[in-house]
Amino acid sequence: MKHIAPALMATVALILPLAATAQGATERPDRTAFRSLYKELVETNTTSSVGDCTKAAQQVAARLRTAGFTDRDLTLYVPDGRPRDGGLVATYAGSNAKEPALLLLAHIDVVEAKREDWVRDPFTLIEEDGYFYARGSSDDKAQAAIFSDTLIRWKQSGFKPRRTVKLALTCGEEGTNERVLNGAGWLVDNRPELVKAGFAFNEGGGGRTAPGGGPETLGVQVSQKSPRNFNLEVTNRGGHSSQPQPDNAIYRLAAALTKVSTLQFPVNLNPVSTAYLAQAGALRKDAIGAAMVQLSKQPNDAQAAALVSSDLSLNPLLRTTCVATLIDGGHAANALPQRVTASINCRIAPGETADQTKAAIEQVIADPQVQVLRSKIQERPVAVTPPLDPAILKPIAAIGAKHFPGIPVIPTQSAGATDATYLSKLNIPTYGIPGLWNDPATAGTHGLNERISSDALYRGRDYIYDVATYFALH
Repeated sequence: MKHIAPALMATVALILPLAATAQGATERPDRTAFRSLYKELVETNTTSSVGDCTKAAQQVAARLRTAGFTDRDLTLYVPDGRPRDGGLVATYAGSNAKEPALLLLAHIDVVEAKREDWVRDPFTLIEEDGYFYARGSSDDKAQAAIFSDTLIRWKQSGFKPRRTVKLALTCGEEGTNERVLNGAGWLVDNRPELVKAGFAFNEGGGGRTAPGGGPETLGVQVSQKSPRNFNLEVTNRGGHSSQPQPDNAIYRLAAALTKVSTLQFPVNLNPVSTAYLAQAGALRKDAIGAAMVQLSKQPNDAQAAALVSSDLSLNPLLRTTCVATLIDGGHAANALPQRVTASINCRIAPGETADQTKAAIEQVIADPQVQVLRSKIQERPVAVTPPLDPAILKPIAAIGAKHFPGIPVIPTQSAGATDATYLSKLNIPTYGIPGLWNDPATAGTHGLNERISSDALYRGRDYIYDVATYFALH
């Protein structure tokens, strides 16, 4: 990939026969086959409570076999003692065995969803008013289906890649407790040869929906924050509720949480977040856009930082954030509380540590009777930010210009975290691929009525196919 300029545009022209019709008929035969795969994957419950990732992986493997993959190309793995936590690694061999492989990584598990809370059955794919609704319709089964579909289309067309391409569909990415096994982490620790690659594409990119539909911007995720959890704990001797005491454990914890709610970490930018502020800010024609550009030039500009921070979607880009997410306390309705706890979820900016974050929480609480403890929840490795590599970013942008004329592709930093954190242990630079744009305010990701527009799904599918094809050839 060292010499991309001469061949880039020629290759883009060759692999984009579908771009002109990307906004046309939605019932192309290849889309019908893709929709079937997508529907089956979405409607297979893969929650940690009752779902079955192994079943979903087997379903995708069956479709790959039908397309022409052999058992030697497919590895269905099931960790010991975890019959529902299986996954799939599929290998599409390239002509040059010395060329580092490309890894396509997606998780097939989803967040819990209660039918009584949703407008529609969360495990039935419903297309309505231009949107697909279901748990996992976006996160992350859209991308898992697209990656799987890409390999199927290659095999059916007789495509001959130069580099080997690997597809890893894993379980446990959405896990938030010690009972959940992360499949990407398991592969890295137990079967690293299956996912070893020169670079990888993963979730986390996407883009933002424009007011009139379609993408406003497209993002390639390069950097991400590290999630770390802390517990606040207050203990007390308790007593009978008929004899209230000023030193009540619940009141003390409530006071501590109020202080945590005021905690604002300092601005901490890096090359990725700086690039995003400069490029995305220049596209906005409002005061926040101007402040974004100014902050990219002068990170110490307090006025610009305050204005950018007022946008809830931009504030996490600037700094570490911490928020209370769970609370538990007391043992009886007629007794004074003896122990109360609260969970604090922090998303730590690159370059900062959990110890620094813990110290900041303790400082703002300033109460020695409130213990700040590291959570026992299994923690991801700290993410390693890959380089802003032109050999990766320029082709992604050039192909994007063909599919989405006039829409910029901007490097982004995720406020969350993905399984790229585990690939960092193998020194695999991992980028969140753009294409599947959404509106954060209505997407329902991890929440109610999750959805993705059919326009984003189908056009994103064609774009991602062409991006993967380009890198398979270079």
